[in-house]
Amino acid sequence: MLPPDTLHVVIDMQRLFVEHSDWSVPDLPKIVPPILKLIEAHPRQAVFTRFMTPRNPDEAHRQWRHYYRHWHKVTLVEMNPALLELIEPLVKHAQPDTILDKPSHGGFESPAFVEALESRNASVLVLTGVETDVCVLAFAFAATDYGYRVIIVEDAVASSSPAGHRAALEAIYPRLDQQIQIATVDQVLTAWPAAKP
Repeated sequence: MLPPDTLHVVIDMQRLFVEHSDWSVPDLPKIVPPILKLIEAHPRQAVFTRFMTPRNPDEAHRQWRHYYRHWHKVTLVEMNPALLELIEPLVKHAQPDTILDKPSHGGFESPAFVEALESRNASVLVLTGVETDVCVLAFAFAATDYGYRVIIVEDAVASSSPAGHRAALEAIYPRLDQQIQIATVDQVLTAWPAAKP
């Protein structure tokens, strides 16, 4: 059974990954229903991260400048900032204090991000969202370093790389099997029943 302090972290379910051709995740729409199923079972236990891109590459830090010179079309001088918002089906579930912005894949290098997450007093983090082998992976590894137990919901994560998605679920996450577990939405809900109203 999952403890009452379990927290559902919905990672980077933003318009950017649906509407922008450079970073589109074709399977993202498929994971919306299972994510909503988890949110609706535990609406007060959900937080939402957003991957925030800089105004231009020169405002980025160190190697991120090189990264954003390559991906310059997702910087804010070239992209509509509205694409950083959550996708429409999730907007109604996210209150301002449940949205955690991060300037990187994982986010844990930001003290404000860590403080916002730790203020929830969770011991277990259930992860859904995109991308399985990039931001979800970076978040999961950083979370284990902070001592969290992590559960990856395999039917509620997606990637623009099918090979990367499979590799993360089949080879990378199992390497940390004492800290990271893989489960389906239904398995999570069986272990974490919805609270009675």
